Amino acid sequence: MSVEISTGPLDVHNEVAAEVAETVAAAQAVLRRRFGASVRLSDAEDLGGSDRSVVLRVRVVETPFAMPRTLVIKRYRTPLLPGQTADPFAHEAASSQLFTALSVGERVSPELIAHGPAERLLVLEDLGRAPTLADKLLGDDARAAERALLAWARALGRVHANTAGREADFDALMRRLGQRSWTDPIAPEARTALTELPALLAEAIGVQTPDTVAEAARNTSWLLGGTRYRAFSPSDVCPDNNLVTNRGVRFLDFEWGCMRDVALDVAYLRVPFPSCWCSFALPQGMTEAMLAAWRSEASTVWPDLDDDAVLLPRLLDAQVLWVWLSTWWLLPRTTETDRPIDANQTSPRRSAALADRWRRLRTDAIACGKHEMAEHAEAVANAIVRRFGPDAEQLPLYPAFR
Repeated sequence: MSVEISTGPLDVHNEVAAEVAETVAAAQAVLRRRFGASVRLSDAEDLGGSDRSVVLRVRVVETPFAMPRTLVIKRYRTPLLPGQTADPFAHEAASSQLFTALSVGERVSPELIAHGPAERLLVLEDLGRAPTLADKLLGDDARAAERALLAWARALGRVHANTAGREADFDALMRRLGQRSWTDPIAPEARTALTELPALLAEAIGVQTPDTVAEAARNTSWLLGGTRYRAFSPSDVCPDNNLVTNRGVRFLDFEWGCMRDVALDVAYLRVPFPSCWCSFALPQGMTEAMLAAWRSEASTVWPDLDDDAVLLPRLLDAQVLWVWLSTWWLLPRTTETDRPIDANQTSPRRSAALADRWRRLRTDAIACGKHEMAEHAEAVANAIVRRFGPDAEQLPLYPAFR
């Protein structure tokens, strides 16, 4: 079987070229099994995967039936190791199958064309060269960035509304892929962080955590279990994991897609984006506008979430969980210096992002009548600024809003 590969301007090494050729050949084999006829792919373009995966755009040059002109291939490089329970390929394949089963109007992800468990490979609809939400936020057009954020929040609401009550379907898809069980990928680290952060705060910045505050934080782990408001979550809903297309926002990258309480995603509007490298500040009022956009979709399934008395306490718990977890991840230990969240990206300093998250937690805790938690949050924010200096005092806005 011949495989044509055009790498364009990329100066790839032989090893990379061989991997690309193997990936294209594997995709052709998966498509042949899926459709019962040979499909020839060519002109592979590297879309930049990760250490775990290679992602390519390919052109369909020969097919006996109607197919899109281009497709996207994602192949996982590493096999599932003995004893490893969480398989990113299984999570992504099951997530993509779940969305592909929805109607076109309900789908906010690429359609899954074919997948091969043996090859650990997915063939996906090509959504084109649309910008990501990160591109919009790091650009210079404030209006475009604002529209993209609101579209993202509405799309997240549609994800939740359209997948509510589908946990049994997701379970069945995971079992077909050989997974006996699955968990929210943040759950183990979150439980560890909620237990260990008080000691870290005392050691790194000299802040003591009252027992009642520590207990309240640990109790937010209830969000990681079975709750009434569960739906599908991409898990990693960062700005660079979605495309802003002319058909709306489309989510990508479901390596850790799972079912969980929707508040854990909605808290991304407040923190914002706590697990992401591009976690700058939002303009005043933007979070509230995004929350309203999310509610406009989610309330079609859970009308009671339009009631602040129902939503806001849950949202505060999710916010506490994310602030504690991201602080456990990012706070420089005693012997470490401050640095950007990601030194290779347009990224804020860790100290500035964390101080801002604790200040916002103080404000929202006061609004919910949690005054002891608010006092602790203020003490943490102030201590971060004392340790790291003026650079920690103000988190810059996203470049589009400066």
